[in-house]
Amino acid sequence: MWKQLLRGVMITGALACVSLNASAQPSRDGSHDFDFARGTWHTHATQVQDPFDGGAHTVTMDGTKTARPIWNGRAWLEEIEADGPNGHWEGATLFVYNAKAGQWSQTYIDSDSGEIEAPTIGSFKDGRGELFGTTTYKGRSVLVRGVWSDIKPDSHRFEIFYSRDGGQTWVTAFKAYLTRLK
Repeated sequence: MWKQLLRGVMITGALACVSLNASAQPSRDGSHDFDFARGTWHTHATQVQDPFDGGAHTVTMDGTKTARPIWNGRAWLEEIEADGPNGHWEGATLFVYNAKAGQWSQTYIDSDSGEIEAPTIGSFKDGRGELFGTTTYKGRSVLVRGVWSDIKPDSHRFEIFYSRDGGQTWVTAFKAYLTRLK
């Protein structure tokens, strides 16, 4: 599936430009795919410090994620706060639905650095969301895949995977288990 989503991707450094076939119409309306995320959630997250070296070194954090729709649900704003052994972490994510492409983009902003990550782009199918893009890991551009799965009314899972071989293999870089608070 990722090859279909990344059709036409040109990786230059840490940037990915996605060219979409203008005549292609989305097979379904995905504008409500993130409706499940509305509200306040407890998040238990694990960041893998060495994803390409076995994943034995991790940092675990617990916190809160709040998500609310904007623009009549065509976009979502998510705010995250968590605490772990390295202190307090905050971030925000903007999700925007492109109705012509039938795809979502996800852009993460780190509160400490103010850096805005390159967006990931993708869609949901059969209750599972997958968004793809590129990121920089230890100075090297790698593919990144964000996955929402196990979506239930009061829980879901979010994971980030990296690939340095063009998507042939993927390693876990981050995983979060979320349970609804309200």
